Amino acid sequence: MPMKPENQTTVSEFLLLGLSEKPEHQNLLFGLFLSMYLVTVLGNLLIILAIGTDSHLHTPMYFFLSNLSLVDIFFSSTTVPKMLVNIQTRSRAIPFAGCLAQMYAFHLFGTMDSFLLAVMAIDRLVAIVYPLRYSVLMSSRVCGLLVGGSWLVTNLQSLVHTCLMAQLTFCASSEIPHFFCDLMPLLKLSCSDTHVNERVVFAFGIIMGIGPLSCILLSYICIFRAVFRIPSAQGKWKAFSTCGSHLTVVSLFYGTIFAVYLQPASPTSSQKDKAAALMCGVVIPTLNPFIYSLRNKDMKAALRKLVGRVASSWS
Repeated sequence: MPMKPENQTTVSEFLLLGLSEKPEHQNLLFGLFLSMYLVTVLGNLLIILAIGTDSHLHTPMYFFLSNLSLVDIFFSSTTVPKMLVNIQTRSRAIPFAGCLAQMYAFHLFGTMDSFLLAVMAIDRLVAIVYPLRYSVLMSSRVCGLLVGGSWLVTNLQSLVHTCLMAQLTFCASSEIPHFFCDLMPLLKLSCSDTHVNERVVFAFGIIMGIGPLSCILLSYICIFRAVFRIPSAQGKWKAFSTCGSHLTVVSLFYGTIFAVYLQPASPTSSQKDKAAALMCGVVIPTLNPFIYSLRNKDMKAALRKLVGRVASSWS
């Protein structure tokens, strides 16, 4: 295990190397990620406002969707604004406290995304398999407990990781080969004993990774079994259509993770980590408003009403 040499100075700030060190790429990266961030914030904010202002959408499914949209705004805001500032100012520095805060927020909102996807799968399960008991099983109290419990567990995970990281000493290189402060790159820079940290990362990875994914898989197994018992093709299509957007997002989210991490370790592992973080933390939050609005008649109607109200108020 790395130990701290007696004659070495403790690091008080880190340097984020970003996505590319080539100067000719910086303007392109700035324009691309600024536009994606604006689309993410505005698109998800529109979904939250449309759900909040349309009484027809005050149902558990849209309650969970509005929470997902809020989390996606925070998730993208954890990394993209800092990356844009670094590109614009040509500065890569981030203080130690800021680095810990960014790490806390990234793992909080990233894990919360997966928990909300699992909760939304449970909602679809109850709606399709137990339609007559839906209003009782998915009451306001139950929905609040599902979302509140998810926030509690994900905050606990991020708090444990951050507290353990704060106890480490960093006295070697201060360069992080990433566009934000992630857990594993920081552990590699520490000159303290990171044995406990690595065990905690592994334990939380198993619990927080397998838990929501298992919940999603089991929910859809039950959904598919129930749908295949429906005699009419129209009934099958109607049941499946309520799951289409959710399945698309789940496929993108977990498909990215599997594609990146279920491969043998290689010298390009840091590039794979960047690709996974970009996809989950930037690209998917940008796509979610389109996925959930373009394939949903109720959402499109609510968005039209919202835009019409705003336009009339300005005229």
